[in-house]
Amino acid sequence: MKNLLLIVCMATVVFGCKDKAEKTQKEMESERIAEAEAEKPPKEWTLLFDGSSFDGWKEYNKEGVSENWKIEDGAMVFYPPADRKKGDAFNLVTEKEYTDFILSLEWKISEGGNSGVFWGVNETPELSEAYQTGPEVQVLDNEKHPDAKNGTTHQAGSLYDMVAPSEDVTKPIGEWNTMVITVNHKEQKGSISLNGTNIVDFPVGNEMWNVMVSKSKFADWDHFGKFTTGKIGLQDHGDKVAFKNIKIKEL
Repeated sequence: MKNLLLIVCMATVVFGCKDKAEKTQKEMESERIAEAEAEKPPKEWTLLFDGSSFDGWKEYNKEGVSENWKIEDGAMVFYPPADRKKGDAFNLVTEKEYTDFILSLEWKISEGGNSGVFWGVNETPELSEAYQTGPEVQVLDNEKHPDAKNGTTHQAGSLYDMVAPSEDVTKPIGEWNTMVITVNHKEQKGSISLNGTNIVDFPVGNEMWNVMVSKSKFADWDHFGKFTTGKIGLQDHGDKVAFKNIKIKEL
């Protein structure tokens, strides 16, 4: 009987030690994974506009930036030309292209003004406007611009002509609005927040996106929303508008 008890005790010790060794090995593996993750560089914000130059920007289908865009008090400000000729456009686009990102910026629209922010812009000589390829997040004076009366999908913060904002959280004319646009093709979703409130969610890069486009004014546009990777754009819609604190975090 004593021998039997001794054998049981020894077995318990042996298997207990084995379990402990396995547990320790698993813990060590977890620690190694955690250390490896910690060593990866964090995803950082990159300034797209430093408040002092147009480095990294150009006008769509042109070289450089015209005098219609000026830098004032750390913001890029568009002044529509009084002598604009038919077909003239002064949209700004980034020199670099982006796929999955979080874009943060501040905008201020003039009274009765209209503008927008694009992504997925494909700079093609045959296409005269950035909006022919790039989806637009609307920048607008909801009170005094007539486009606001064409439905909520045309109001500030909307995914233009496709998804309306859940509420109007724009600030009064003359004040800065903070907008954050997320486009994530890996997760096939995007979002828009304005002044700290998430107001739009939308699909990207899937059949739901195609269906959404098919129900919009862009349904028959051959190139619209087709480019997963493209440039960020700021719209010249003929009105004074200002942008600042533009930064991006690639996902």
